[in-house]
Amino acid sequence: MIRLVVADDQAILRSGLVALLRLESGIEVVGEAADGASTLAAVAEHRPDVLLLDVQMPAGQSPDGSPGPADGIEAAEALRGTEDAPRIIVLTTFGRAGYLRRAMESGALGFMVKDTPVEQLVDAVRRVHQGLRVVDPELAAQSLAVGPSPLTAKETEVLQAAAAGGTTAQIAKTLFLSEGTVRNHISAVIGKLGVTHRAEAVRTASDNGWI
Repeated sequence: MIRLVVADDQAILRSGLVALLRLESGIEVVGEAADGASTLAAVAEHRPDVLLLDVQMPAGQSPDGSPGPADGIEAAEALRGTEDAPRIIVLTTFGRAGYLRRAMESGALGFMVKDTPVEQLVDAVRRVHQGLRVVDPELAAQSLAVGPSPLTAKETEVLQAAAAGGTTAQIAKTLFLSEGTVRNHISAVIGKLGVTHRAEAVRTASDNGWI
């Protein structure tokens, strides 16, 4: 029997998925979660074999008051290497190559879009339970086509700080750089990515899994 936890912040979608999976022989849904904190708690409580994990979930709050993982990818990273860590299939509404890259780097074995037919999802659960990797083939092709990041380590660091909403002054203070250096890095990133402004650079780099 494959013990399964389903984590998704959309209650209707999660309930429907749980109902369908409970009809499958050999699969037992032992827990549900709606945010990052409750996902970690459900895994700790139920010790599932497989975790179906939504990419975009709120952090939630742990019992000690600390925030949970900011999204499904961070939850996967938090679980990686822990005792009896479940094998993870990441689910996403948006089939972005960047999500796939980040999911695989986080240790997930599967990556599927949410509109995947339930028969394929069940097959993926069984394959991942066996230790096999299951990835949506179209997304895999997109990820290979994207290629490696053109950004330097420092440009990546600056753009990550920008993605967190920091102003130029805040980024400079956080990274111990001058504001002029931060502007130069942002300008270089915009040029390399062929975009026109910082927000577009953040979006492009995120979609491609470079930050």
